[in-house]
Amino acid sequence: MTESGTGRMLLSHNFDMPEDVFPALSREDLTLVFFEGLSQYPEIKCRQLNHAHWMVEVLFPADFSPPKVGEFCAEALVNKRMSQGKADDSFPDILILAGFKKTPPLSDDPEALQTGEWGVDVVETQSAESFLMAIGWEDKTAGKSIEDVFKVERRKG
Repeated sequence: MTESGTGRMLLSHNFDMPEDVFPALSREDLTLVFFEGLSQYPEIKCRQLNHAHWMVEVLFPADFSPPKVGEFCAEALVNKRMSQGKADDSFPDILILAGFKKTPPLSDDPEALQTGEWGVDVVETQSAESFLMAIGWEDKTAGKSIEDVFKVERRKG
């Protein structure tokens, strides 16, 4: 949580899909996905970032848990992809992989992830299982609590 009692998540995008199946989303498109998809929650604010890694900032009040905001983000992306008309086997598995930053920031850039904030990788992949295995998710998160790390999965089928 930031000092004002507002949580902050910074979202990056990991697009692990053939582009002939679904187009990759630009920084602007990704921001719009979350801006529109989270608009039903007026307390949650989104804005585009101009950072090499982080693309979207999501600010949320303390009465929304980070995993709940992660679920909202997953649903926003699912809805966007469904609106593109391919709800078949080519539809991506969507992962929201989040970690709470406890170490000192790597940069004093206000658009960089700071201590006490959530870094979130928004993943679109053909196989969530293969992706998670490839990055060693289970090993990286073993022994960590929901206060440190969480995962939201939306798998096709």
